[in-house]
Amino acid sequence: MTGRILVSAHALGKSYPNVFHRRDRLRALCSLLAGRASSNVTDVLRGIDLQVRAGESLGLIGENGAGKSTLLKLIVGVLTPSTGHVQVNGRVGALLELGAGFHPEYTGRDNIALAAALYGLSAEETRARLPEIVAFADIGRYIDEPVKHYSSGMIVRLGFAIVASLRPDLLITDEVLAVGDESFQKKCVRWMEDYLANGGTMILVSHSMYHVQKLCRRACWLRHGEMAASGDVFDVTQAYLAYQERKSANEAPARDAVAAQAQEFHLLEYALNGATTDVPILLEQGARIHARVRVQSRDGREPVIGFGLGRTDGTSVYGTNTEMDGVRPLRETATTYVAAIDFVAPPLLPGTYVLRAHALDSEGVRLFDTLVRSFTVRGESREFGLVRLQHSWNGVSSVDRPQVSATP
Repeated sequence: MTGRILVSAHALGKSYPNVFHRRDRLRALCSLLAGRASSNVTDVLRGIDLQVRAGESLGLIGENGAGKSTLLKLIVGVLTPSTGHVQVNGRVGALLELGAGFHPEYTGRDNIALAAALYGLSAEETRARLPEIVAFADIGRYIDEPVKHYSSGMIVRLGFAIVASLRPDLLITDEVLAVGDESFQKKCVRWMEDYLANGGTMILVSHSMYHVQKLCRRACWLRHGEMAASGDVFDVTQAYLAYQERKSANEAPARDAVAAQAQEFHLLEYALNGATTDVPILLEQGARIHARVRVQSRDGREPVIGFGLGRTDGTSVYGTNTEMDGVRPLRETATTYVAAIDFVAPPLLPGTYVLRAHALDSEGVRLFDTLVRSFTVRGESREFGLVRLQHSWNGVSSVDRPQVSATP
């Protein structure tokens, strides 16, 4: 029944004892035998609340070590929670660690029979599905060789082919699309789209935001073992990408407000869409951007006021100033000037941007002061780059894609 809860996790947590030395192992073992919780532990996951309903597609994102694989193992039942609980209702098909569940000495064909038996298929059902599995895996003669001779891509091919033949109630994959050649990745994506379009449920772990946005409708971002964000896939993935951009960007030195006041020109106020402090601003694609600044001129001379738009990683998008455009700021008092600029329907792609306001000398040569405001453009777009260029396709036909059902 569409909409029923397949996965329910509450206050889920996982911790491991720190065992750097032999005495640490002994201490952890003694605590376990005595039924006491070890005090010297590392929390891998903390306080995870999660629900996945039938027909949903959820993407798990985060940096390496964030706890994504641990969460999947807790859901599948490979690991036991340290705190909280998780309940799964329905048959689960899981592709976790590379080669997990395969016997290295058995052939690919033998491993298919073993996996089918573990999933509860009878010998007759296994024989009936075997040609389909072998064809999907497409590993040629290696199907009759021991799995220990397989490459990583061949192991994933075989594992995915087995799960695809089962069409489980819940499909769980961990970086499956990161291994294997491009043709097999496309085959997997097509199968996933068809699976979801026909009411399947999926939890996907991937570092590819393209695939997460393409295949999922919801996303959860794990950071240091905790839930950093959860919700609409585009909102969460864009917040994650913005975090990565800020993290990789070189930290600019903090503006010294007192020192700026001693300059010939300094910025008294900077408002972006009415906000005078650097608070998070969320804009839809194409939304108007309005910036207004007040500049103090020490001796009353007219300043040149500029604006520079860029990404948080330092990539420049656009810049201009009053001198370039042949306009002059308005004189407010004997020593203050005001200027405002509007970017009407800017063609920015989703992402996090900064708009820098600059106070320059009257010749527009020397930069005296800078203030920075940031904003995020949201939208359902998988295009690459910074801006959307108007374009049209010629000599092509449209493609009918399976429509993934929305979250119930």
